[in-house]
Amino acid sequence: MALLFSDNSYRRDTIYEKLKEAMPGVDLRKFPEIGDAAEIDYAIIWYPVPGSLQNLPNLKAVFAVSAGVDGIVHDPSLPDVPLVRSVDPHLTQGMVEYVIHEVLRYHRHFHLYERQQREKIWKQRPQFKPQEKTIGLMGLGQMGRACAEMLRHLKFNVRGWSRTPKDIPGIETFCGPDQLSAFLSKTDILVNVLPLTSETRGILNRAVFDALPQGAFLINAGRGAHLNEADLLAALDSGSLAGATLDAFPVEPLPVESPFWDHPGITVTPHIASITDFAAVARNILNNIKEFEAGKPLTHTIDRVLGY
Repeated sequence: MALLFSDNSYRRDTIYEKLKEAMPGVDLRKFPEIGDAAEIDYAIIWYPVPGSLQNLPNLKAVFAVSAGVDGIVHDPSLPDVPLVRSVDPHLTQGMVEYVIHEVLRYHRHFHLYERQQREKIWKQRPQFKPQEKTIGLMGLGQMGRACAEMLRHLKFNVRGWSRTPKDIPGIETFCGPDQLSAFLSKTDILVNVLPLTSETRGILNRAVFDALPQGAFLINAGRGAHLNEADLLAALDSGSLAGATLDAFPVEPLPVESPFWDHPGITVTPHIASITDFAAVARNILNNIKEFEAGKPLTHTIDRVLGY
């Protein structure tokens, strides 16, 4: 049995070495050095080289090393075999930490205190109670729910919006396009952790920003393609939004000419909201394969129609 790793991102060599280190004794090959194609039973991908998984006659399943599969799920060259997303508890914990940090940063005005220090200004800002602020989570999957529950534990008012109805104790939930405006209307800090699908692409746009209270904040820990960049800049420059933290971008690394780098209302982080633990991913993949080879179903498979 052999596994094939295919990735076309700037991180491909680093990811391959980490996976190989975590899979001693496993025949892990890196595209295009595939050897005998008939020996390859499984593939591991990040952003696969187009067409690299074709002509593998015995391919049984494809494992993504990320939780999101938006970059691959609609690829017409992807073979018709099960597609499995990565599930790593460390990934969820990392996302919770990132979201909590950025929410508290805006809630306690640290984004302004950072600026005041640079300008040598001593000025105390009003301090609000968590109960006086409402945090809205777009996306109530595993990561979104974990973030919502932790924010609720910190005594914030928390509401969530998702494609389908969700029931989370202590969290006011909304679903579907018809309830989006109501969800946004009282959200002081908007956090996006949605999966990227055809329905959510470009969802962070002028209509969403206009529906938020004046002076709201945005934290995009989802995908770069969720965001309409021109609409964000316009909302910040008009004062409709008071600030934005962005962790993902359509082109990464973020080009040096991007206006985001120097905009006073934007905080840029280099896609680090939650960093994949490749050793844990490797263990999960091998365990999934072991169970599958024993006749059990694969876990965490993707619905290609829904995109997650």
